[in-house]
Amino acid sequence: MDASAKDIAARFASASEDELDALLERYGEDPRKQVQSAIKKAVKARDALRAERMRVAKLYAYQREVAGDGIVIGVDEVGRGAVAGPLTVCAICLPWEPMILGINDSKQLTPKMREEVAGRIRDHARSIGICHIPPDTIDRVGMARALRMAMAGAIEKTGIEADCVLIDGNPVHVHPKEVCVVKGDARCASISAASIVAKVTRDALMDDLDAIYPGYGFASSKGYASQEHIDAIRAHGLTPVHRSTFCGNFIEAPRLF
Repeated sequence: MDASAKDIAARFASASEDELDALLERYGEDPRKQVQSAIKKAVKARDALRAERMRVAKLYAYQREVAGDGIVIGVDEVGRGAVAGPLTVCAICLPWEPMILGINDSKQLTPKMREEVAGRIRDHARSIGICHIPPDTIDRVGMARALRMAMAGAIEKTGIEADCVLIDGNPVHVHPKEVCVVKGDARCASISAASIVAKVTRDALMDDLDAIYPGYGFASSKGYASQEHIDAIRAHGLTPVHRSTFCGNFIEAPRLF
């Protein structure tokens, strides 16, 4: 007996990429609308997966081009421009295989996508190092030194002797094997991975601080100078997690209402 359209559609919906070819050969000419709709969705998903593999392969290929075939650590930061919360740096060593689908500049991903990809990164990374520099230290030493401290700390926490350390942006002079890549979070696999894990880690910390210091909108602004955040500073003053050297203009300026 021929399978029902519902059953065939379910098979397409759950088919692996390898299974899909066999299903297309068998049911590709089935005229039933439910089957053809399932075929269209399955082929679209397969094509999207293939395109994603090609995109991510380019990130790994470019990393190999600039860093060689050895052990590579990618480094990226988040929170440099915030007025509250820490500066957070993540350093990651990825294996060459398997490629981690979904890695990208963290700003190109939704919060849900970042969480999902961060989970895959943690599952496959050879090592991850994270370093937070608190606001009072940033105020005391300045951002340039704080950034070097955070990067050095994160690299050290990986516990790995790398053949190359890839850093997003301009030279920091934090490691003898440092190679800087402008827009590296969108071009190099390990820097992309570091940007995602750094963002997810710091965002979670800012969510926790929102519960400790309600009224400043830390969960939504992540410590950056949103209008809600600025208004709260003007109304209530600074918390211990604010960078006082970053907030002078907000305190001195007149209230908006």
